[in-house]
Amino acid sequence: MYAVRQYVFGPPETLVYEEVDPSVPGPGEVVLTVTAAGVHLMDTVLRAGREMGMALPRLPMTPGREAAGVVDTVGSGVDTGWIGARVVAYLGNERSGGYATHAVAAADSLHRVPDGVDDATAVAMVGTGRTAVGVLEQAALSAEDIVVVTAAAGGMGILLVQAARRAGARVIGLAGGAHKTETVLGQGADGAVDYTLPGWERRLGQALRGEASTVVFDGVGGRLGRGAAETLGSGGRHLYYGWASDEGHFTTFTDAELERYGITSRLVVGPSLFALPGGIRRLETTALDGAAQGVFRPVVQSFSLAHAAQAHSALETRQTMGKVVLRPQADDRR
Repeated sequence: MYAVRQYVFGPPETLVYEEVDPSVPGPGEVVLTVTAAGVHLMDTVLRAGREMGMALPRLPMTPGREAAGVVDTVGSGVDTGWIGARVVAYLGNERSGGYATHAVAAADSLHRVPDGVDDATAVAMVGTGRTAVGVLEQAALSAEDIVVVTAAAGGMGILLVQAARRAGARVIGLAGGAHKTETVLGQGADGAVDYTLPGWERRLGQALRGEASTVVFDGVGGRLGRGAAETLGSGGRHLYYGWASDEGHFTTFTDAELERYGITSRLVVGPSLFALPGGIRRLETTALDGAAQGVFRPVVQSFSLAHAAQAHSALETRQTMGKVVLRPQADDRR
């Protein structure tokens, strides 16, 4: 089998595609032939050796926490009925191993991929999709809302734009570049603003038609996240879940600022996500069912498994849209 391996922390070039020993399932585990593996921004952060709230992995390692494929073999204690099943799994923060032609997964992490859902979409749903479901449950959007979404052309952003429109809300997306803003509009946004251009704050105000926003979904942080959050009116909800900006930190407000602006600000990932009824497993199931029903329509950008370093570089330099997925090709499985 082949896998992407990392032996030192550093730039994308530290990811090496090479032949490795075959994966063997332990008790309660399965090995799946991987057809799609998810790439997350956190993968690039950990690869570079930055902790950012998560412990660094022990090296050498194979990255990748999301994988879809077909169950090849099962370990002791696992129902043999899983063999041949098309599945998707969140492998876990510590286990990883998805960037490979074959990956080991805990049997209790498996979901059967619903009919009509392709493997790349399933990967998008089991990681990014589950987070979007949890964030949306905490947002409780309504048709009365005016929503601003940062990084609206990203994997999360696109799902949030779709959900806001589905709720009947007015939604404005912030994205970097004309092609991305066109994509955001294509997802149903009422407006899209290119934050890479000077004066984007003024254009955001114009897109809001002079009204205050009621909800800001902030996955970027830094100056951009702050600028978006400052469009909120009294009673507005700032829901933050990421820090993709170059500054590398969440957008936060002091208690005095919250009182002065009359808004609330909540971190909607981490403990607040895990505490939702039914836990993470229920969020994954809901996301997958949503994809099967056409409620969620993720945009996917694919790279060959052998080009994982290129995928990381493109993601870090904001050249990607939607969910980034690695696809092992036939010639990867020598």
